[in-house]
Amino acid sequence: MEYFHTPVMLAEVLAALDPERGGRYVDGTIGGGGHAKAVLERVGPQGRVLGLDRDPESIGRLEKVMSPAAPNLILRQADFAQVDAVLDELGWEVVDGMLLDLGLSSFQIDRSGRGFSFQKAEPLDMRMDPADGEPASTLVNRLPEKELADLIYRFGEDRASRRIARAIVRARPLERSDQLAEVIRRASGRPAGRTRLHPATRTFQALRVAVNKELDNLAEFLKRAPKLVKPGGRLVVISFNSLEDRLVKISMSRLKGRSDRDDAQPVWKALYKKPLRPSPEEIAANPRARSAKLRAAERV
Repeated sequence: MEYFHTPVMLAEVLAALDPERGGRYVDGTIGGGGHAKAVLERVGPQGRVLGLDRDPESIGRLEKVMSPAAPNLILRQADFAQVDAVLDELGWEVVDGMLLDLGLSSFQIDRSGRGFSFQKAEPLDMRMDPADGEPASTLVNRLPEKELADLIYRFGEDRASRRIARAIVRARPLERSDQLAEVIRRASGRPAGRTRLHPATRTFQALRVAVNKELDNLAEFLKRAPKLVKPGGRLVVISFNSLEDRLVKISMSRLKGRSDRDDAQPVWKALYKKPLRPSPEEIAANPRARSAKLRAAERV
């Protein structure tokens, strides 16, 4: 399957999710299908895997290359925040486990043509679903300088946000990813390649998060997940920045009812005290995995 991305922390995902034969599982960010393929092998022909993705190209490719060989794979173009509606449509009340890999797929970075990479000359779009919402270029060219700086700082956690926003406003209009990356590089005062993190990384992250409402959707999913995973079922989330990881960590320590009540009960039991990280060997083979953090919990 020529476009499969290398699934991040595959062995750790399978150990945490612990798929059972005949079980029902949700891959809420199926992307290149690598994690889902491994889960399908574990659940066997009597099991089911529901794969969701906002990106219509991802779903379209999987329908061509994966579905014919996996009749127990169900694909839907949908955001994982809408998972309860999709489960209602299928008549599934609860599932045995759910997985989210919040990173971009290699296809989106390398071949989507939507400006996710600051190393390419592509339209500055960044929408997971090209039919939903406004592209990143609209934000970049419309927002006042202060709002743009606040966005870069809030979603990108870049201390140079004000300097970067000022440079962007002076350089507008910007329509391509390479144009924006060069403006940020000059404004940051940090030459590309001097450190492991490219100067444009945090700004591109901030714009992508804002365009796709990623944190809002993650918070909505985490709020709904306890009702959708059966007792003893697992929730596994791989995050790639501190904003995502913080939401997941807080959610997995939730209590039923008010937390100041003596009778409040936990919703999840965390499987690990600290998030799991990729091994040095995996990072060497797949550098895009280096910032991954895996948290997992069991429904109680």
